[in-house]
Amino acid sequence: MLTFEEKQQIIEEFPELVKKEVSMKRLNYHYEESLFDKTVVVQHLHPNGNGFVYVADVKGYEPDERGLVNIREFSADELRKIIRASVEGLATEAPEEEVIEEVWQHPNGQKLTLLEEDNFFNVYHGYNLEEGFGDYEEAASYLKEEGFSIKTK
Repeated sequence: MLTFEEKQQIIEEFPELVKKEVSMKRLNYHYEESLFDKTVVVQHLHPNGNGFVYVADVKGYEPDERGLVNIREFSADELRKIIRASVEGLATEAPEEEVIEEVWQHPNGQKLTLLEEDNFFNVYHGYNLEEGFGDYEEAASYLKEEGFSIKTK
């Protein structure tokens, strides 16, 4: 296990992190250029060697409910890797999920629009809501049963 001083030295290899003292001789390290409200990368680094790194949306880690991973037993390489991943996660905008909007057409020429809104899949006839569904498959199944197919451009 790395000592407090060794962990502190490794963390301070990242010039983009700003050290802030907190209670009980603990240290936090912030990434102030974060694209999110969250700026703390290393939380509560304690003289006993305990501490946490924020990796809520970083693949490959299993954070607790606060998005933190305990670094008490980390090696130097593991500590560098997790800090780098945390900073990259806070510096990268989450890709916007593509919203589904499809036009479905009946053989008689009638058109309906399937639109994803607030995690629901709503079927519209013009501006009028026809039906709402909890998932895409359910909405598509309904439209197919009614004789509609996706209109290709």
